[in-house]
Amino acid sequence: MTGVLLLLAAVAALTAHTWVNATRWLRRPAGGPVEVAEAVAVLLPLRDEADRVTPCLESLLAQRGVPGLRIVVLDDGSTDGTADVVRAVADDDDRVTLLTGVAPPPGWLGKPHACHQLATRADPAATALAFVDADVVLAPYAVAAAVAELRAARVTLLSPYPMIVTRTPTDRLVQPLLQWLWLTFLPLRAMERSPRPSLAAAGGQFLVVDRAGYANAGGHAAVADRVLEDIELARAVKRSGGRIALADGSRLATCRMYDDWPQLRDGYTKSLWASFGHPGAAAAVVAALLLLYTAPPLVALAALVAGAPAVAAVAALAWLLGVAGRAVSARATGGRWWPDALGHPVSVVVLGWLTARSYHLRKRRRLSWRGRPVS
Repeated sequence: MTGVLLLLAAVAALTAHTWVNATRWLRRPAGGPVEVAEAVAVLLPLRDEADRVTPCLESLLAQRGVPGLRIVVLDDGSTDGTADVVRAVADDDDRVTLLTGVAPPPGWLGKPHACHQLATRADPAATALAFVDADVVLAPYAVAAAVAELRAARVTLLSPYPMIVTRTPTDRLVQPLLQWLWLTFLPLRAMERSPRPSLAAAGGQFLVVDRAGYANAGGHAAVADRVLEDIELARAVKRSGGRIALADGSRLATCRMYDDWPQLRDGYTKSLWASFGHPGAAAAVVAALLLLYTAPPLVALAALVAGAPAVAAVAALAWLLGVAGRAVSARATGGRWWPDALGHPVSVVVLGWLTARSYHLRKRRRLSWRGRPVS
């Protein structure tokens, strides 16, 4: 019984931390009309995105509140006609510049190199840079609101995390874990105040940076060989003396990251090893997550079968508190919480399997993304 009570206490503390982060410390840029006076460059890297770039680019062209907005698009070796789609959507709009990317040199991964090329070609007058992925669709005032929050928070880098669109059961099992993990385990206020690079998080789908601070941190050249270039860029900003912040961007942007299970599986597999570092650390974290969030319903069931209703009740309460944490996270970031949160124990099991697969394929040098090796 003592072990189950300790488990309950740990889950309760973590759920309380999720609630505090979500209700007190999570920044929420205004989604309504806002205007910024400075020039902003929106940077869009593309590689084989012909099927999804149209809504993204249309939303960029529809941005309001940024009179000095310029859009720079990089076609990074696409073979599916992405550049033709961009030209058709832009329709000679003089705010859009389309670049043809070059292959990454030795020591560079594809995404950091594409972002580096974009940043170096952005309008010199732009004092803020907004990096946007092709699977993101922005609300009309999204860029203005994000830049305004960047300045109001007095930070160098702001990551307004989009609302993740989920349409399949596997989407709903895995994708909400992104927001849940940092709301549950990352002290947001401490992250903003602390200069420690290890205390950092960011999402590259929609990222806004002060241009001078970005250059001072070394830009994407400082993270040339990093799979998680967004998080590593945030760490580089901290190492250079800058500050970072996370925000709920669910009112500013939506993101449909993967179209199906194979894409989702491979997308997580390519990068999870980089999230944890040493395999021993990954094993410890996954074991802790399984103990805290997957074991309680199993213990409750076993206790009922064994005729120990008190133990079963405590274990069931631990499960429900874990579910509550997942629900708080979803409600705070524009996600769907019912009935998805009830399957949280299964979500953690899938995350553990994806992590093991990531290390397994990396050891065999079989990790790749969009036709390029990532390790």
